[in-house]
Amino acid sequence: MPDERVEASGRDAHHGMSAHEVVLLLETDPQRGLSAAEARRRLGRYGRNLLPAAGGGGWLRRAVRQFHHPLIYVLIAAALITAVLREYVDSLVIAGVVLINAVIGYVQESRAEAALDSLRSMVRTEARVVRDAQERRISSDQLVPGDLVVLEAGDKVPVDLRLVRLAELRVDESALTGESVPVAKDETELPEVTPVADRRNMVYSGTLVTAGSGTGITVATGAETELGQIHRLVGAAEQLATPLTRKLARVSKVLTVVILVLAGLTFGVGVLRGQDPVDTFTAVIALAVGAIPEGLPAAVTITLAIGVTRMARRRAVIRRLPAIETLGSTTVICSDKTGTLTENQMTVRAIWTPEAEFTVTGSGYRPEGEVRGSDGSAVTEASDEALRWSLLAGAACNDARLHEEDGTWALAGDPTEGAMLVVAGKGGLDPEAVRHAYPRRETITFSSERQYMATLHDERGSDANVVLVKGSVERVASMCRAQLGADGSSRPLDSEAALAAAHELAGRGLRVLATAVRPAGTGDGFDERTLPGSLTLTGLQAMLDPPRGAAASAVRACHTAGIDVKMITGDHAATATAIATQLAVLDGDHHRGRVLTGRDLDALPAERFPEAVERATVFARVSPEQKLRLIETLQQRGHVVAVTGDGVNDAPALRQADIGVAMARTGTEVAKEAADMVLTDDDFATIEAAVEEGRGVFDNLTKFIVWTLPTNLGEGLVVFVAILLGATLPLLPTQILWINMTTAVLLGLMLAFEPKEAGIMHRPPRDPARPLLTGALVVRILLVSALLLGGAWWLFQWEQSRGAGVAEARTAALNVFVVVETVYLFSCRSLSRSAWRVGLSSNRWILVGVVLQAVGQLAITYLPPMNAIFDTAPIDGDVWLRIFAVGIAAGAVVALDKRLRRRVL
Repeated sequence: MPDERVEASGRDAHHGMSAHEVVLLLETDPQRGLSAAEARRRLGRYGRNLLPAAGGGGWLRRAVRQFHHPLIYVLIAAALITAVLREYVDSLVIAGVVLINAVIGYVQESRAEAALDSLRSMVRTEARVVRDAQERRISSDQLVPGDLVVLEAGDKVPVDLRLVRLAELRVDESALTGESVPVAKDETELPEVTPVADRRNMVYSGTLVTAGSGTGITVATGAETELGQIHRLVGAAEQLATPLTRKLARVSKVLTVVILVLAGLTFGVGVLRGQDPVDTFTAVIALAVGAIPEGLPAAVTITLAIGVTRMARRRAVIRRLPAIETLGSTTVICSDKTGTLTENQMTVRAIWTPEAEFTVTGSGYRPEGEVRGSDGSAVTEASDEALRWSLLAGAACNDARLHEEDGTWALAGDPTEGAMLVVAGKGGLDPEAVRHAYPRRETITFSSERQYMATLHDERGSDANVVLVKGSVERVASMCRAQLGADGSSRPLDSEAALAAAHELAGRGLRVLATAVRPAGTGDGFDERTLPGSLTLTGLQAMLDPPRGAAASAVRACHTAGIDVKMITGDHAATATAIATQLAVLDGDHHRGRVLTGRDLDALPAERFPEAVERATVFARVSPEQKLRLIETLQQRGHVVAVTGDGVNDAPALRQADIGVAMARTGTEVAKEAADMVLTDDDFATIEAAVEEGRGVFDNLTKFIVWTLPTNLGEGLVVFVAILLGATLPLLPTQILWINMTTAVLLGLMLAFEPKEAGIMHRPPRDPARPLLTGALVVRILLVSALLLGGAWWLFQWEQSRGAGVAEARTAALNVFVVVETVYLFSCRSLSRSAWRVGLSSNRWILVGVVLQAVGQLAITYLPPMNAIFDTAPIDGDVWLRIFAVGIAAGAVVALDKRLRRRVL
């Protein structure tokens, strides 16, 4: 039954089979490919080679979901109530706030679908396929299991392939696996447990052929490919609420319950007291309007937007507003290695020659730095013949090119070859001059079987030629019979010393390549048979992708701030350990964390997995599924997790994380679409800056909430007490709306411009389980509410007892609320420090807001049109003295409370 056999192939470990077994399993021909008729039949059965479209439930359902929130319910009720009161302007303002929040939420949900669209676009390309023994070009979406696909340098791999023939094939799999250099491929059968990053006999959809050519049998298409598996993970990853939205949802639910209970209780009390039901209902409306924090959604949006603007100046682009706050609550940062903690530019750090060792300064592809001897002094190629020939071999036996673009040095070619070009220049050899002095005649290209590259060069000024070789230490050393001394003399090879030096350098996480030469006149012929035994070892060059300059200090700053930094990479454990140690992600004695590989994770029992993940700080050679599981485990343990990444393999984790951070320069479009924030400089130090900014945003939002809630609660209590006592309302609904809307905009929103407090990165992150409002802050809110209630009620009664009319008394009560709010605003600039210690000049917008609010209060108090609209009346100067006395007394009480509770906050 051919269908069953082909269907089974999607679940088989094709890398663990011989090419012949794969051919039999898929019932194809490794020379002729499928027939056109069979290809059509399989296309009809298995579908096109496309990733499935996301099912978002439609735009209407997504739009309706944006209104499913308790605070939105309260705001809608506020809009309806103000409309009933014929305060149409206020009703439209509140409705506009609801609409803006709905639009923001709609855009956020659309982001996930955009990420999946980017993934689908990665597999749309042209492919060369052999069918009926004829090579032809077809759209990649027409490929089916069993198709024979031909690859060449520059091709994007369209499906998952088991290689059956190849020639020097190298594939860039960094976007899929995180491997920092192109992978050399071969046809060797591998154990079934081999992870994706080490499957040399397979190539996967979405990767890029950088060199050579090959032919492979299609073993998976569409959703069955490795890329398809990532697509499923991205689609399945839960879009988590941020710490802010979770806490605001909790506050909103409490407010909703309080408002409904208080409104119902107020109406019931009024009716039981025999008051007119219509008048009582009007009072209930006033209570509800007063208790609703209309300015809260706008304040949240504007505060976050200001944080976004500040972050843009610090080289981070926020794609989703709450992301900036989420970073401030982060407890764990799971960072990719390549390009984030490192520069993504291979750099030679050490050179070993048979008689000396050298260190190399500078990093990246910029030709700045020196080769230094053991005494620390700069040396050049002229001072040591072995060093000269090692540098020359690295520069001439090389196919890479470096070029400068807008002040940035870029590489065309293999990163290791780029590193050898740069170090040659640091040692005094101009690569272009070397190519001119030693023009190349022939090349033996690198392959995974040979493990070396060799080039034959003419030597200008003579009739002789020279052979230059670079490759793996073991392979090159086995081909050498001698080693070169510093004076240029040839001596018997000490292979044990060379291998020991290579082992020591590799132990530091360095990638080590050996260089060798066959000097002019020491051998004939240039092929794989004549080279072994004719070469002279010149040295070893050890390189790595160096850490970014500011990354180490940024990691230390995160540790100081109580944030755990974990490295998750697809690279090898030795390389990851070396970089992590240099950056203090992992200390030298492994006191901070430990290193786990993908195989270690698979071997862990389920009950030990969470604790192991908590303790470890470096995860090497992990798959996308494992990375996603790591993130989910940390979240289940109560952490707020930030994840960085740039490849397709990072997309599921970026989507699952509380905040996903993608790289702008090296990141794939898939990663950027799945992320909440994009770093324009690809630098981990920018994440540390974002954490600092996020903490400032969270502080400012908390300050606004602590400032605004006493007003709402105080207004509700004033109305409730009036109903309870059967007294005249001290505030009318329109007056309450004036207080809420003007003070929220002119006073409260100025807290969004508050600068970050000193020492913000020396305190631990907020406990995710900690409520938005701590017990001490709740007490302060109740205290200020009581002060507002007492001050407004006292002055309202006092003015009436002195013969003032109801309008004048209400105007006095209205101004009491505004003045107390203004005094309390200065206290809220810091929740722990004294208002005097904060100072006035650090946030001049506060002063602007106070002046504008004062103008507004004078207008509503003394302008006849405003008096007519809001039922206010002019008041005398002695009334203002009493109003300010209430404000000063309230400020003194809050200052005393802050001093007594400073240690609690």
